[in-house]
Amino acid sequence: MRKATVLLCFCLFVSCDWFFSKEEKTQQLVQEEMRSINFNEVDRYPLFSDCDEMLEKTAQLECFQTILIAHFSETLQEFEFHFVSESSITIYVDFLVDNQGQISVLEVEKNTLLDRQIPEFSTIITQSLKGLPKLSPALKRGVPVTAKFRIPIILNAI
Repeated sequence: MRKATVLLCFCLFVSCDWFFSKEEKTQQLVQEEMRSINFNEVDRYPLFSDCDEMLEKTAQLECFQTILIAHFSETLQEFEFHFVSESSITIYVDFLVDNQGQISVLEVEKNTLLDRQIPEFSTIITQSLKGLPKLSPALKRGVPVTAKFRIPIILNAI
């Protein structure tokens, strides 16, 4: 009888699972899972209707950027800019695609030469987004998320 009592006490102390509630176990699993998620990357990039969602991630990003840059190029060609410079310049545009697929400009990189010659450049870039085709948001683990992007716009000097 004494051996059985010692064995029972030993089993109780060895089995740590009996001392944790199911909530604590669940919370522990959730915390481990959250640590393993890389929140700096998305599983699927935002996509225009012309892009195939079955493409690899790099091809999705390329399709997204190609359509966006083509749209900016088309918009900028409608205006007659006279940008005089010794060389071409690259302006970076930072924008956000929210979890609803709405795109907005966060910042257009400042360039004093560009600001002097074409002060409405930032406004034109912002307004050109209104003519973009429908965009589906980026996904992380199947959930729509907000994603930030930066694209270069190269202005060739005349």
